[in-house]
Amino acid sequence: MAELFKNVFNQKFFTVFTKAVLQVTPGFNKDNFLNDIYDDEWENRELKQRMRHITVVLKNNLSDDFPKNASILLKIIEQLKKNQVKESSLEYMFFPDFIELYGLNYYSISVRAFKEITQFTSCEFAVRPFIIKYEAQMIAELFQWSTHENVHVRRLASEGCRPRLPWAMAIPYLKKDPTSILPILENLKNDPTLYVRRSVANNLNDIAKDNPNTVLQIAQQWKGANEEIDWLIKHACRTLLKEGGTAVMALFGFGAIDSIKIADFKIHTPKVAIGGVLEFSCKLINSGNSASKLRLEYGLYYQKANGSLSRKVFKISEKEYPEKSSTTLTRKQSFKVITTRKFHLGKHQLCLIINGNEFQKLDFELVEK
Repeated sequence: MAELFKNVFNQKFFTVFTKAVLQVTPGFNKDNFLNDIYDDEWENRELKQRMRHITVVLKNNLSDDFPKNASILLKIIEQLKKNQVKESSLEYMFFPDFIELYGLNYYSISVRAFKEITQFTSCEFAVRPFIIKYEAQMIAELFQWSTHENVHVRRLASEGCRPRLPWAMAIPYLKKDPTSILPILENLKNDPTLYVRRSVANNLNDIAKDNPNTVLQIAQQWKGANEEIDWLIKHACRTLLKEGGTAVMALFGFGAIDSIKIADFKIHTPKVAIGGVLEFSCKLINSGNSASKLRLEYGLYYQKANGSLSRKVFKISEKEYPEKSSTTLTRKQSFKVITTRKFHLGKHQLCLIINGNEFQKLDFELVEK
């Protein structure tokens, strides 16, 4: 069984960390810090709870002087680097958490700290309360960061202001109107690193969920500039493509399907046990006199707790199907138990989707293992 990620906070980790702290602040009480860390609830805490606990314990073993503490954190990071601790060390995300928790009323000190800390460990979660509290100031700061020489600072300029960053607080005013962050994304669309360009695409995909026309217009403007940007806008439009709108389909060359037919659509496992696999097949027929570029997907209508059905779309392929052709397709869909989805027994449905158009639905039943 894989080691739980929360266990990255182990004796070896704290030995490395406290060594750096003592090198920066020789008066630091290591024993008191570790006793506070390993309290009665330590074993029951999950990853984020442990990170926040470390933040609080670290502050309690420093001082109530935030400007002084922020300076100490930066010195500790520099010492960790000297001690050969690599950048992008996610276990050190309690550093930005410290700034988020204690520095919200110290704007200038905190944003300077974020710019330095993010070059060591990501600040994308911690920066968001500042974007909410200091709207215009922070957007201007992020715009400046979008031209920074360091790739992690540039990425934070985009990733930090994603309106719907997963596992983070949303930014309501950017969900409503993302106009203010579009110049940041414009600055970063040609970034030399995929790391940053992927963040731009993910930001646009967030925007598409609340402001689809904004993203569609940007995609139309950017398309064709170069291969990297074409990839970026395709990734940015993935939610729009799953929703199957005519305009976004046309933008990426998925046109009419008048000559496309589905035959012999079958579910081979009409009863699927939890932990098992749904198997289905069909024939895709192009009866036309020319090849057709098709985005082929299937939709699973999962049963919800209240008995209603909710569709989730899965992509099969995007390619040209030759004229006068018949192609047999077979697919499997796992119903293995996962933490991100709760399965409910009973009726489910399956459909095929071609260029955003949904074809017939077939029923199957999810049963106990």
